[in-house]
Formats: sequence, C-alpha cells, structure tokens
Amino acid sequence: MTTRVIKVDALARVEGEGSLRVRIKDGRVKELQFGIFEPPRFFEAFLVGRDFREAPDIAARICGICPIAYELGAIQAMEDALDVQVPQPIRDLRRLIYCGEWIESHALHVYLLHAPDFLGLPDALQLARQDRELVQRALRLKKIGNDILEVIGGRPVHPVNLKVGGFYRVPTRRELLRLADDLKWAVEETLATVRLVAGFDFPPLEQDYTFVALRHEDEYAIQEGRLVSNKGLDIPVRAFLDHFDEEHVRHSNALHGTMKAVQTPYKVGPLARYAINHDKLGSLARQAAGAAGLGAVVRNPFQSIVVRAVELVQACVDALALVERYEPPEAPAVPVEPRAAEGHGCTEAPRGICYHHYRLAEDGSILLARIVPPTAQNQKIIESDLRKVVEAHLDLADQALQWRCEQAIRNYDPCISCATHFLKLTVERE
Repeated sequence: MTTRVIKVDALARVEGEGSLRVRIKDGRVKELQFGIFEPPRFFEAFLVGRDFREAPDIAARICGICPIAYELGAIQAMEDALDVQVPQPIRDLRRLIYCGEWIESHALHVYLLHAPDFLGLPDALQLARQDRELVQRALRLKKIGNDILEVIGGRPVHPVNLKVGGFYRVPTRRELLRLADDLKWAVEETLATVRLVAGFDFPPLEQDYTFVALRHEDEYAIQEGRLVSNKGLDIPVRAFLDHFDEEHVRHSNALHGTMKAVQTPYKVGPLARYAINHDKLGSLARQAAGAAGLGAVVRNPFQSIVVRAVELVQACVDALALVERYEPPEAPAVPVEPRAAEGHGCTEAPRGICYHHYRLAEDGSILLARIVPPTAQNQKIIESDLRKVVEAHLDLADQALQWRCEQAIRNYDPCISCATHFLKLTVERE
C-alpha cells in the first residue's frame, strides 16, 4: 500500500488565509479538505443592535476588494424591508460604481493572481520581470475601476458615500465625464485581455454544475435580479433561505453552502453568471466570447479566467455608456423612515451572489443580520473540483500536483476573509 499526502499550509495568491490537504491511498483520494483557518470575524454580531442606516458602512468593511457587494446588498435589503423605491438615475449610479468594483477586482485576479498559473510563474513579481508593460497595463486597468469607486463613493476602498435611499452626494456630470477617456482605453484593453487569456493552456475538466446567479430581463445582472439556476430554479431574492442553507464542517472556519432540496453543492460566480445571462451580454462582449472559443455555457472551471475577461469587457462598456449618458438626479437620495420589518438583498459580487437578510425593530434597530458570501457558497464545489483534478493527475509528482490543486482553487478567486464572519460556531468533540 502507498500513501501520498499533498499539504499546503497557506495558499498563495488568494485573499485571506486558507489551506489544502489531500491524502491519496492506493491510487484513490481518501481525504480532501479545502480548509479556511482564518478566524471568524462575526460581522453579523456587530450589526445586531445598530441602526439600520449603519449597516451599509459596517458591511462594506467585510472586504476591501469588493466592498460595494456588501454595502449595496445591505442597502437593498433595508430598502426591501422599508418599501423604498429609488429613481432610475440613482439605480444607474449604483450600477456604475458596481462596474468599477468588477473592473478593479477582475483585473487584479486575471492578471496578478491567476495568470501566473498559466504562464508557469510563481507570482506577479516574476510576471513583471518578464513582461513589465503587461503588468503596467493591468495596474492601469485596476486603477480605472478604483477611480470610479472614488468619484462616486468618496474613496476607492470602503466607499462612504452610499446610503439607504441613494447617496449622500451625487457627482456632477463633469466629474463623471473625466472618466470617459480612460474607459475608452479600458474597453480596448479588455478586448486584448480576452485574446490573451484565451490562448492559455487549460487542463481538461468538465463538471455538470448546478449554476446559480442573478438574472435581470433588461441587462447582464450585476446589482439586482431574480435568483435563477440552470436546473429550473427561478425565485425572488426573498426566497433565498427557502432553497439554500449553510452547514459547519470541522476543517473550516467558514460555513459550506448547500441547496436544501437535494443537499448538493452549487456554483456561483463568473461561470454561473455567464451560463444564466449569456443572452444579456452586449454585442462587444458576446463577440469577444465567441472569438475566444466560448459557447453559451462553460463547464471547465479553468476557463473561468476567460469568462472573467469577457465580464471585464461588459463592465467597461456598461461603465462608459453610463458615464456618457449621466444626468444627476433631482435629489441624491429618497427619504427613508424606520419601522418594524424584514428585508432581503442580493447582488453579484465579482466572485458570485452575496445574500443579505435583516430584521428590524420599530425604531429601525437591527434585530437579526445574516450574510451569505459567495466563497462560502462555493466551498463544497471547490472540493468537488479538487477531487476530480487529483484523480485525473495522479501521475504527477507531488510538487506538480500541488501546483495544479492550488491553480484549481484560484479558479474561484476565493475571498477567504469574506467567508469567515458567521455568527455562531458549535463544535462537538468526543
């Protein structure tokens, strides 16, 4: 009998602290654990007892890479609870700032965190030594996304200008138009990005995923929509908890998402969004996807880097159109009055759907807060992918197999810190 153990104490090029352990015995995977050992951060507990108006700014601190996902999810849940409807100009500004988040996050992941895997390089520093101009273009692209966050949100990290009902201040038309030239450059650069990553060598892996994503009838869903799967699910956001749940496992400080009806994993993120919303891509993004060889559905997780690049095109095209047609709203926000209520919100973080649920007291204080981040939802499916990857590459030496496993995890761009803020942990030990 022979036993091999692949162990990664700390994963590189992901946000947060995670690990991997694989035990192979007699040519079969006996144990596989994608572990999250970063301590829980208890964000839901911080929110309980706070005024509902404080929730967006607190939730935004969950992640410095995708703060809008948490901030806007909290805002939407409060507006759902309090029956608040915002006018179209405010909605457009929200989509624009979310496009900025997609641009900076996707650019960071595609170029600096994931591309080195396909280029045989250990990190972005080596990539910069090999192709300085490429990294400079990547950083400029990321900065354009950050500039959008700063102009609309007040600063590029943890923006402070969003509120329930709208914004504290809205930008002038001149302020937004200053972004136009950079966005025109970004559209061309993202098309080049798709061509670049489409030429990478992708390990063969096809999975019959259950994809879950937001879908909107009028646009490629980012900040709102219904929850839809490729297996027949089509529900409003408020029904999320009727169909999805989380469970605790011993090897992770983050909960694992499951579908209630079948107790099986599901996949959120770029591949899910692309499969559910391919027909809502703009013409330029759809043409780029076709030229890259992508069909309407992509089931190889290693090709997620190409889908992210296609989404970069979509985000830049949308951002440019929103900037060019922008007219400031009559007021930066609509009035909001507290009451006892319950609300739900969900947006598409760069890594997948991010769900919020709040219950409010009569005075608007928060009685209950629950946030389900995308990385927690994807943990089970990551382990499923890893099992398939290991089984298909048992002939590789340990170091090469470890590299391939880490690459499979980075397909998901996991935001590990985001996943470790659950409220209650119970561990039973014998």
